[in-house]
Amino acid sequence: MRIPYTGPLPPPIILPRNANTASGAISALTRFLSAPPSPRLLASSNSNGRTVLLTGAGISVASGLADYRGTAGTYTLNKTYRPIYYNEFVSNHEARKRYWARSFLGWTNLHRARPNAAHRAVRKLGEQGFIGEVITQNVDSFHPLAHPELPTLELHGYLRSLACIHCGNHLPRKEFQQSLSRLNPTWAAFLADMLKTGALDSEHPDERRAKGLKSNPDGDVDVPDAPYTTFRYPACPGCLANPPILADGSQSSVRLDADGAWSPQSTAGVLKPAVVMFGESIATNVKLAAERAIDQASSILVVGSSLATYSAWRLVKRAKERNMPIGILNLGGVRGEESFYAETPADNDGSLGVRCSQSVDKILPSVVQNLETLAAAPIKADIPATQDNYA
Repeated sequence: MRIPYTGPLPPPIILPRNANTASGAISALTRFLSAPPSPRLLASSNSNGRTVLLTGAGISVASGLADYRGTAGTYTLNKTYRPIYYNEFVSNHEARKRYWARSFLGWTNLHRARPNAAHRAVRKLGEQGFIGEVITQNVDSFHPLAHPELPTLELHGYLRSLACIHCGNHLPRKEFQQSLSRLNPTWAAFLADMLKTGALDSEHPDERRAKGLKSNPDGDVDVPDAPYTTFRYPACPGCLANPPILADGSQSSVRLDADGAWSPQSTAGVLKPAVVMFGESIATNVKLAAERAIDQASSILVVGSSLATYSAWRLVKRAKERNMPIGILNLGGVRGEESFYAETPADNDGSLGVRCSQSVDKILPSVVQNLETLAAAPIKADIPATQDNYA
């Protein structure tokens, strides 16, 4: 289940000690990724000799998207922020109107955003054979866009389409966005005006707040005192054409208002984003696939995540239980990190574990350059440290 951790996070544990600088972090991560499988791995491990990557919102910040717990993250700057929960969404028409209105405003920037240098570095790490699979908590689809050949498991789903909670039908978000514009001409005009004036050009909370807006992760834009109750949304076209039988065996009905919007008199036809909302369970097949990815790897590297959701934290816990080396590249504290490194030797140079608190988009591309330099060197020497970015 996707449940956020709301307790305080510990200060980052820096390992090895010289990873407190950018060059030290780059060198340590280079050793971590190029190290042979640890002899401490469980004998039952079916290791492929590669690292599994677990990413969070921090890897997409350089693409202009908001994150949760970074220095400019929503939870950091807006202590009262509360994301919508699954049960609230499926049971409350007014909550859905509020959600879709805010998503309608935020979708354009999310749709226009593109993978950044860190995503391209992940592609290179896959091509070089260091990364075997990516598990991402992000719903922005950047990983499959940046490296389609490198397997990506989208742990929490994706925003590029919608799913009907009654019939399971999927609908492209672009088509849904067009329907929202048609049903809400006043809101569409408001959005067009904000795009024209550049009010949505930045996802940075301070810059949006100066323009009277609040930006949150996953394409959520809050306009204080906006008339959300006036917003309307379409019904699932699949349910509309063929109303499904409900769980109690009764025939559902889907009703529309005069303009074609979903009516609260309906008993089916509710679309939700194809993401795992907070409080919603992850599909069993996805959960098992994530566990297999951990079990088949020789190490795990967490990038841009505080592991504040249990669904991600439990995967690193599983890696720890299998004696896998753990690397974490994340600005700020990480949930439970002290337990992950409790048994890491004091003389570890990064091969058996890394913890650094640096910007992902500045560090990861340079790690790629280091590994390329090592591969080209005729004799393995001390690992060079560079802060140059891979372009």
